[in-house]
Amino acid sequence: MGYQFAAVLAFAAVAVLLPFGLLAGFKAIRPSFPSADKSLIYECGEKPIGRAWFNFNPRFYLVALVFVIFEVDLALTFPVAVVYKDWVAAGPQYAWVAFAELFLFIAILMVGLVWVWAHGDLEWVKKLAVVDDAPDADDERPASRAA
Repeated sequence: MGYQFAAVLAFAAVAVLLPFGLLAGFKAIRPSFPSADKSLIYECGEKPIGRAWFNFNPRFYLVALVFVIFEVDLALTFPVAVVYKDWVAAGPQYAWVAFAELFLFIAILMVGLVWVWAHGDLEWVKKLAVVDDAPDADDERPASRAA
């Protein structure tokens, strides 16, 4: 048991120390010739115009987040679907547990999808609510008197 723990500890130490050691070593031996052109922001080979920090449409973030959520769903569901036949062969209790877990997982994701859809976050162009400032004809406000 102690030997197995020592092996895991050795692999963990190598996994942590090797990247930092390589980065420090390469930083020590690399050439460094800083210039004003090299410190500019690179955008497809074009010279930058304006500031580097600007507001962008948060739709990119929302769509990417929904995409990542459903990609994780696929990554977690596919292996279970592949071995489901083996679980059925092992016994019906394993099959029902796996089915219940998959059903609950997909049901939670579908509730999330319905919520995102209901809030209109899947639409790329969101319509803004129109506020009518003009008073209605049947509005009974007293008119102001001019002096």
